Formats: sequence, C-alpha cells, structure tokens
Amino acid sequence: MELHDLIRSLGLDPDALTGGTLVVRSPVDGTEIARLHENTEADAAAAIERASNAFLNWRTVPGPRRGELVRLFGEELRAHKAELGRLVSIEAGKILQEGLGEVQEMIDICDFAVGLSRQLYGLTIASERPGHRMAETWHPLGPVGVISAFNFPVAVWSWNAALALVCGDPVIWKPSEKTPVTALATMAIFRKAAERFGGVPDGLAEILIGGRAIGETLVDSPKVPLISATGSTRMGREVGPRVAQRLGRSLLELGGNNAMIVCPSADLDMAVRAILFGAVGTAGQRCTTLRRLFVHESVYDKLVPALKQAYGAVSIGSPLEQGKLVGPLIDKASFDGMQTALAAARDQGGTVTGGVQVTAGVPAGGFYVSPAIVEMPAQSDIVKHETFAPILYVMKYREFGQALMQHNDVPQGLSSCIFTTDMREAETFLSAAGSDCGIANVNIGTSGAEIGGAFGGEKETGGGRESGSDAWKAYMRRQTATVNYSRELPLAQGIVFDLG
Repeated sequence: MELHDLIRSLGLDPDALTGGTLVVRSPVDGTEIARLHENTEADAAAAIERASNAFLNWRTVPGPRRGELVRLFGEELRAHKAELGRLVSIEAGKILQEGLGEVQEMIDICDFAVGLSRQLYGLTIASERPGHRMAETWHPLGPVGVISAFNFPVAVWSWNAALALVCGDPVIWKPSEKTPVTALATMAIFRKAAERFGGVPDGLAEILIGGRAIGETLVDSPKVPLISATGSTRMGREVGPRVAQRLGRSLLELGGNNAMIVCPSADLDMAVRAILFGAVGTAGQRCTTLRRLFVHESVYDKLVPALKQAYGAVSIGSPLEQGKLVGPLIDKASFDGMQTALAAARDQGGTVTGGVQVTAGVPAGGFYVSPAIVEMPAQSDIVKHETFAPILYVMKYREFGQALMQHNDVPQGLSSCIFTTDMREAETFLSAAGSDCGIANVNIGTSGAEIGGAFGGEKETGGGRESGSDAWKAYMRRQTATVNYSRELPLAQGIVFDLG
C-alpha cells in the first residue's frame, strides 16, 4: 500500500500533511513523509481552554458511560490495526511485528479501561464519632497533558488517554516532533469513535504539533493539573520542577538502564532468547531495553559465545520487510551517540563486538547498525549511562550479593530481571533487599510489560506509574467525606468546645 493510500485509510488527508515547517522523515530510508503545520503558543492556550470547558461537561458523565467511548475507540483500533501498525513502522522504524504489537497494546488498555470505568471505587472508613459515616471517594481531576516520545509514538498516549477519559478527564497530547503523523492518525481514529458515541464535548481530546515552546505552554498552564511526560531524564529534570513550581502534578516516565543477572542454575537457552529480544528489539530504543548483563563466572564462557552467535544471526534491514528483526535507529544523532558510547567503552577497557554501521542489504538513507556486545571488566561510568541504542554491556560476577549490588548501582530504576532456578536467589531479587526497580522479573526479560501491571520506575526513571493496577488514581483527586446522621455534634480527638 502506498503511503498516501495508507494515510487515507486511517482517515487523514495527505494534502493536509504538506506545506508546513515541521519536516517529518522516515528512519527507514530518510524519505520525507510530511511537512506539518506547527501549532503556536496561542493555539496551545486555546486548546487548553477548550479542554477546560470540556471538563465541566465530561466530569458529570457517569463512569460507565465514559467507558463506552473508550470501548468504541478500541473497536476502531481493531479495525485499523494493520494500517496504524504499518504507519508506526514507517515513522518510528520499528519492525512490523512491533508496530502491530504497539497497536495491540492500545487495544488492550482500552479493554482494561472499559472494565475500570465501573470500578472507580473508594473506601468506607470507620469513624471515631458515633452517628457518623466517613468515606474516601475519587473525582475527576481535570485536563491531562501528555507529552510522548518517538519510540512508542501511540501506545504511551493511549495508556494515559484511556485511563484519563474513563476517570472523567480531557486529554491534550503533544507527540514527539519525530513521530507526529502516527499521532494525527490516532486522533482521526478517535474521532470516528467519538462520532459513533455522540455528544462528545469539543476539546475532550486535543493534539498539539510542534516543539519545545508548545510543550512549555502545556507544562506551565495551571489549567492542566497533571502532566504525564515520557522521555529522557534530562527532559524530566526540566518538566518536573516547572510543574512543581505551580504545585501541579507530574507523572514522569524517564530513562532506564535495565539489567539481567544470569545465575549458575539459569536455563541458558531461555536466557539467550530473552537477552536477544530485550537488547536488540526496537534497535535498542525502548526504555525497557536490556543494557547491562551480569553473568556468573561459571556460565560466562558458555553463555557469551552463544549470545554472540545469536547476535550474528539477527536479520537487519527495512522494518517493513517480513523476517527482519532489527530496523534502523531513529536518526543520525542516535547513531552518533552510539558510536560515542562505544568509543568511551573501549577507553574504559571494554571489548566491542558489533556496533558498526550496516550498509549492505538495507535501504539507503537510514542509520542501520549491528547490535553491540561490549565485554567490560567492571561497571564503569559509561555502563551507568543510558545510551538509547542497541549496546549490551556484559560483566562477570562471582558472588550473588556482588551482582545485586552492581545491579542497583546506577541512577536509573525502571526494569530488571534474573534468570535462575534457585528459589533463594529469585525471592531475594524480588524482596525489599533485592532489585530497586519498578519492574522486577524472574526468568522473563526486561522488555515487553503487560498492561495489567502499573508501568514505571524509581530514582531517575521518575517515579511515575501508567497503565494497569491502580495507576488510575493519578488521574483523579481524592476526597474524604464525612456525614453526621446523628443529632449530636461530637468533635474528633474528644475535643470539648462547649459554650455553656
């Protein structure tokens, strides 16, 4: 299917994607796929105002009815899964299977949110005062600003939007400047669901195309009580304080420097498969990408050669071709960053296998690289730094406690895993004295989280939680309500305040 036909099938007019100042190129081959008109700061302010007005209406719609809109959106995503998944591959460079998987993740979170719409529950709390009933209830918060990154151009918005909408909140989306076309297509699909729903208030779902100034308008607005931002730790360090300065809330999903510990009892065949997808999937451009590998000295000489052999069999090329497992890096800056990191690793005693640019058998104009395995003598400074590329640092360990200490000795705290059949090691890894990450897995890799569990991490990862579990509470305000149904007026804590 030609790109223009693909765009039309998703409800967009190709002619409307031309004539602007924001040039969008496909990382597959560097070709221009759009020239978008960018929104101004005034446009952003107007969108925030529309969302604020929509909130006054949407917050009074019953939760199950709000869930019906999300259900219809999930239906539309199912109908357009193949087309939107392909567009994700074209614009973000993911292989087709990952593009389709991202849309499936959107569908899954819609299903989750529909069920949630009937379970926005509070608590009944025992009151110390006779004749009183005390309860904790949850109410819609207000417009939610979502700033998303290129590597998950549509799924991250859906994690936030599906929950925010059933919680009673409008959503204002600023997608990455590198992947705005998939965002526009997603909004076109959402409009189809809104038309079927009927009566959706204007401003319930807004999108803003542009750069830093647009994001700053969203972040600084007191009319946007929650900012959910996904990106680098550097970005989070700017967004968090700005939102805090106006006493707003921020939900930050930032860097990850994820590790696996391979123990003496590990199933090495399973470990190799998990390492391969975790480290090279999405060309190493996931926040949950496996970047550090601690291997026990007793299995090191068996695992590492097997891993190098598996890396050598990985098919690199256009993500639009069936059978390719690794597509391109998003742009030249990412390629240059990878080469800088590999040079630093060599300077710090590392031995590099792979990590070179691939030009044969791949489309010209893209930045394709062979995933790198870097054997390090120790966890040096470059290992503690997250490079958004397919670099796997491999280190040997002797004592389990040593491996666990090094595992946690990085600024980031997103995803982690251990491969072992020793119950003591597994349970220690999952204990309070174990992994300090928001996600901890046993005999599963670091990447590929399900939407049923809250997603996010600690330390420089930002502390935010999106998607499943009780993450919905971030999108609502908590209220403690007490009703006195007696004829007396007792005070709490036994205080006596009697005028007579």
